Amino acid sequence: MPSAFSHAIVAVGLGTALSQSKASLKLWLLGAACAVLPDVDVFGFWFGIPYQDLLRHRGLTHSLAFAAALSILVVALAFHQERWAGCRNRLLLCFFCVIASHGALDVMTNGGLGVAFFALFDNTRYFFPFRPIEVSPLSVETFFTASGAAILSNEFLWIWLPSLFLAVLFSVGRRWQAAGSLKAEAQSSAKDL
Repeated sequence: MPSAFSHAIVAVGLGTALSQSKASLKLWLLGAACAVLPDVDVFGFWFGIPYQDLLRHRGLTHSLAFAAALSILVVALAFHQERWAGCRNRLLLCFFCVIASHGALDVMTNGGLGVAFFALFDNTRYFFPFRPIEVSPLSVETFFTASGAAILSNEFLWIWLPSLFLAVLFSVGRRWQAAGSLKAEAQSSAKDL
């Protein structure tokens, strides 16, 4: 699995691409938390659950069904206010993509078992043929070593830079769109005069 840092960075990139133009701090914080949350299944190690089990790492919490259920729950609980009424479908899509991105990144790592994308219906584990991301250690002590720094460098290349590119691309696109709308309004007003 990539590190929790990288899963959260992907949430920022996807949140920028899929959210409304002026997203709230709540959206960013919940997005980052939801991107990391599928790894709650690592606690199965301490309870002796077999690795290939549905409730173990990269099982149910990494599935598309979990991403759908959690995104519905988050939007229903955190974005129920009237100000979010017009964008709830976009928020659902955003949170689904953020949560599902966790499994999508995990299938590009070079270690562990694959991801059970279709858990509840099928426990088959999948990997992508292209797996450039170094698997991150589960323990905090191991992570803050020289090998942890090498893993972060790898994640910077394969996760952070593409996420930053996505965020910048959509931010610039929104600005151009807003400038184009202002220009069209000004031209329309000038014609009316």
